[in-house]
Amino acid sequence: MAAAAGRYFCTAGRGLEPFLAREVRARLGATEVDCVSGKVFFSTEAAPGELRKLKSGERLFLLLKKHTPLAVSRNKGKMLHDIKSLFIEEPKYWQDVISTWRNLHGCEGKKDDVFQENPSPLKRKSEETDTATKRQKTEQARETVPEECQAEAGEGCVVPEDCQTESETSLEDSAKNSGEKAIVNEQLNFSFRVSCRCSGAIAKVLTSQEIGRAVGVALMKQCGWRADLRDPDLEIFLHLNDVHSVVGIPLFRLPLANREYIKTAGLRSTIAWAMASLAEISAGAFVLDPMCGLGTILLEAAKEWPEACYWGADVSDSQLEGADVNIRTAGLMDKIELLKASVKAVPLPSESFDAVISDIPFGKKFKITKDIQILPDILQEMERVLRVGGTVVLLLSHDLHKRMDSITKCAEHDSPDAISDGTSETTTAKALHADRNSSSLAF
Repeated sequence: MAAAAGRYFCTAGRGLEPFLAREVRARLGATEVDCVSGKVFFSTEAAPGELRKLKSGERLFLLLKKHTPLAVSRNKGKMLHDIKSLFIEEPKYWQDVISTWRNLHGCEGKKDDVFQENPSPLKRKSEETDTATKRQKTEQARETVPEECQAEAGEGCVVPEDCQTESETSLEDSAKNSGEKAIVNEQLNFSFRVSCRCSGAIAKVLTSQEIGRAVGVALMKQCGWRADLRDPDLEIFLHLNDVHSVVGIPLFRLPLANREYIKTAGLRSTIAWAMASLAEISAGAFVLDPMCGLGTILLEAAKEWPEACYWGADVSDSQLEGADVNIRTAGLMDKIELLKASVKAVPLPSESFDAVISDIPFGKKFKITKDIQILPDILQEMERVLRVGGTVVLLLSHDLHKRMDSITKCAEHDSPDAISDGTSETTTAKALHADRNSSSLAF
């Protein structure tokens, strides 16, 4: 049963916004879709179970407010007053917000019903900040999610690990000193946390910690809520930049990009899904990733388009072992075949695949060295296994993309049947280039 129509926004890796916009329209029947850098706003009547199926987004929020950017001045007090005014509402407003949020999850206010995922606050903080502390960076490295903050590069969370004790004490002391009584007894037991991201001009005047602390104190005085920075009932997110001021509540504690069926993460799942979507995989198609690594592209493709057949090859035993574990965890043993082979000599018949999808590591995981000289051989082998009318989708660094252009131009000059930019009748090549530092994606 569909929920009442709601307004949402979802964060996305830079360059993935068009993919996300298309997906919310196709998967959720979304309307009023609006793309900005790092975010897609939309309206839909879809239930949370359907919203959770989004594959190209990072974090999903219930949109509370969206305004023009705040005026920046040298007066910090005035700016903080303007920011707090976004939250000063009649008590019924926040009661209605909480009611809507709970209704979306079909619960009666029980935290365990709302947050059914791992409530670890460390993971949550690592998702929301690229100015994390050493402990957070360790957590990110352990989960291999280096692009977690791709939606708002340069922004930070209000409570990094080394500020937690100070921030929590400040908020709780403010609550005691305010002398304000709770509106109802239930609100005394309701805990919350404010997280803030700010970038652009406002970040040069105020820090995320200053903004989050001021908003938190204001909400405690107004609503009688209790601050809990470690395990709150509710998180309120404030995003401030030069484009807009946005207030929202995350629908799910973990990012949409955290796939429960991937045991060991490799390529970012959102990027892998976007690459597979470009291949336009149809039922009965044969798809190859000749440099499959841990198999993320194949996993995303097989989950979304299960009626195709998938093959992955790699020269690394450890990568193939990891891919095999991922495939078994996802229950896709009957969909994906693995083999140990060099990308320069794949032991598979010519013209046997409808699509080749691969993350070319040169310029990202590996530096571009003399080994790049094998790139023409790699491309030639990909073309060999492709059927007439097949599609190649490649993820490239910016430097490698430039080199690829020169290689394909030379190839077109030497051979009329070479891989082209998509105008060839034999092969469609879609080259994607990604800057891993800023998590961009384009083609």
